[in-house]
Amino acid sequence: MPEGSAPARAALAGNPSDLYGGAVLAVTLPSLAAHVGSEPSHRLRVDPPNPLVEAAAGRLGETAEVTWHTTIPRAVGLGGSSALVIATLRAHRELDPAELAELALAVEVEDLGIAAGPQDRYAQAYGGLTFMEFGGPRPHCERLDRSLLPPLVIGWRDAASGDSGAVHGAPRKTVDMEPVRRLAELARRARRALIARDLSAFALAVDSSFDARAELMTLDPRHVEMIVAARGCGASANYTGSGGAIVAVCEDRERCGEVEAALRAVGCQTRSLNG
Repeated sequence: MPEGSAPARAALAGNPSDLYGGAVLAVTLPSLAAHVGSEPSHRLRVDPPNPLVEAAAGRLGETAEVTWHTTIPRAVGLGGSSALVIATLRAHRELDPAELAELALAVEVEDLGIAAGPQDRYAQAYGGLTFMEFGGPRPHCERLDRSLLPPLVIGWRDAASGDSGAVHGAPRKTVDMEPVRRLAELARRARRALIARDLSAFALAVDSSFDARAELMTLDPRHVEMIVAARGCGASANYTGSGGAIVAVCEDRERCGEVEAALRAVGCQTRSLNG
């Protein structure tokens, strides 16, 4: 049976400037992933029914029995929707990362009318730790050594899930571009800091990305509470995506344990990623 998979992703710095031609640094999370299997058939059938999987297979003109499952929490900003699309495309075609990301974005935006930014699809198509620039005629993506990262904690709260369209669908003309430009520069600073192994500068870029986001749009207090909990333990923290999940940068594994305990105390589930 042909199979495809795609991991969750966590933006680290610069998000959501990709919506406006900015830059983002993101990492994929292999322990949370979408999986799709396909068997030839005379018609397209998706089990269980899912519009994302159906649209991705339909875009390729597939007639197949398609099955899927995912461990990515829904609607918390970890790229669960785009992962299903990419996993479906991978189950049916071999594409280079740029082609895969472009096709996945087309499925969501053109076929389903979903308001979506590009960074999820590029981060998941390239995999690992990826720096992405969206200001040119085509996105520029650079894979970085994942071992450059310090220990991270991902926290999410299912009760704080929401529709990413509220963020992605904001009218572009109403956006203050100064925080957007700052966000893009923070992604570049985060990249440079990791390469220089300056973890203090990297942590500052992560923290500052959240602060710039707070200037750009109104934030859900339930999501802010998670940031405050992580920062209260001495970690730096930012949203992983549109809201409902955060990433915390920790100086060591002991600090990770403290952050996980603090996040669980406010109703979060957590995963640690040791650098």
